[in-house]
Amino acid sequence: MSTGFFNVPVAVNEPVKTYAPGTPEREQVQQAFKEMYQSTVDVPLYIGGKEVRTGSTKNLFPPFDHQHHLGTYHTATKDLIQDAIDAALEARIKWSQMAWEHRAAIFLKAAELVAGPYRAKLNAATMIAQGKTVHQAEIDAACEFIDFLRFNVQYMTEIYKQQPISSKGIWNRVEQRPLEGFVYAITPFNFTAIAGNLPSCVAMMGNVVVWKPAATQIYSANVIVEIFKKAGLPDGVINVIYGDSSMITNTILESADFAGIHFTGSTGVFNDFWKTIGNNISKYKTYPRIVGETGGKDFVWAHPTSNAKEVATALSRGAFEYQGQKCSAASRAYIPASLWNDVKNFVIEDVKSFKMGSTEDMSNFMSAVISESSFDKLAKAIDDAKASSEAEIVVGGGYDKSKGWFIEPTVIVTTNPMYDTMERELFGPVLTVYVYEDDKWEDSLKLVDSTSEYALTGAIFSGCRYAIETATKALENAAGNFYINDKPTGAVVGQQPFGGARGSGTNDKAGSMINLLRWVSPRTIKETFVPDTDYRYPFLG
Repeated sequence: MSTGFFNVPVAVNEPVKTYAPGTPEREQVQQAFKEMYQSTVDVPLYIGGKEVRTGSTKNLFPPFDHQHHLGTYHTATKDLIQDAIDAALEARIKWSQMAWEHRAAIFLKAAELVAGPYRAKLNAATMIAQGKTVHQAEIDAACEFIDFLRFNVQYMTEIYKQQPISSKGIWNRVEQRPLEGFVYAITPFNFTAIAGNLPSCVAMMGNVVVWKPAATQIYSANVIVEIFKKAGLPDGVINVIYGDSSMITNTILESADFAGIHFTGSTGVFNDFWKTIGNNISKYKTYPRIVGETGGKDFVWAHPTSNAKEVATALSRGAFEYQGQKCSAASRAYIPASLWNDVKNFVIEDVKSFKMGSTEDMSNFMSAVISESSFDKLAKAIDDAKASSEAEIVVGGGYDKSKGWFIEPTVIVTTNPMYDTMERELFGPVLTVYVYEDDKWEDSLKLVDSTSEYALTGAIFSGCRYAIETATKALENAAGNFYINDKPTGAVVGQQPFGGARGSGTNDKAGSMINLLRWVSPRTIKETFVPDTDYRYPFLG
């Protein structure tokens, strides 16, 4: 039993390695990439202590070479989904009662495994499966995942330490109980760190999880499972399933023991979850926690006093790093007429210098988008812009899916601030720019705020503090993560807790104490040391 109040190691952000030519980390990840790329995997379901192979399989391949076979993964039946729920509930009996410091130790060990012996393997898996350059993989699969694990342990202790005051003769205390039931974690393809964090932060607080990774991220998710097992996570605490999304979700949301959903994905899908949960509400033992980070149509706005080169660099990085497949990627921009020619020329120069191809070649700045469906959506948007009288493509506009799902980084300029690609989330390397008249800069802020249903990230650039203050106030509700003189991507755990509102989710800020509080149910306990023995109060005389 616990006999002390324990301080965990102070969380600090994991340093980002450079992977410059000649560095040990570059050689290690190149070797891991080659070994993994030249072998195949057979990914099972993980239910309780069993690796389940159903024989109903689907293929895995990298987005930059869709003819290259990486292996297969097995898909679940409805009965196996119920088995995963049952395994989670069985594991909950012991896991929910485990002393918090032992849960903490498991995930602190996982962080050390990612930082050390698994760093190259997890980064290489992310480069292969999700088409990330080594830098994008490092800041995601290694550093952000490590930060999630370490900072969440620290936040957990801070939550447990928060206790009420006690009056004379009584002792008040609060227990932070795990939720009664299991949590459904649904993770996206684009961030390995999110895939690891959504189930693990829930489990860290004593809950059990049924986890469904995105089909296009299963390859690297399987490495996360290996890390959790190596760290000592007990069987059944996080059960991993793949297959038909509708069947899996409907089965899970029908369970009386469903206690919450932790989701990152599209707004439409999240809205459907919310409706289904509402329709099923009378079936549940408790009101489920609904936590989601969804879509974004993230902006960059520049004031006439901005530096054109700074704005252009923010656009080149913010819009085109990782092929624009970040929830936070810059996809619409508002540039004053006096700056536009310079900004345009700088961005064109940047884009024309980008190299694109396999992530194994570390001279490439970009790779392919994640899937054929994404490719087709982006290609159509580009073709529509080419045919529109309201739009002009100033750079890019090409695409090719003969080997991989390659979309050129594309900049569209529109005369209509409500043009389709100013409003609609595309999730790819397509940036749309609206040029406004300098003296209309305050009016342009109203456009920024009202154009999109989303409110995830946004950035403003200005050399005038009055303009910065005006824009910050005008855009108060337009972004949950707001950047001044910086690109709208690159949130760091412990520094910029991430999440947005409106159509971008519940804004529960992954990587913060706010998020962890969603996965506990407080119980207040009052203990009176000397109870009263007479019902009469003094006022009765």
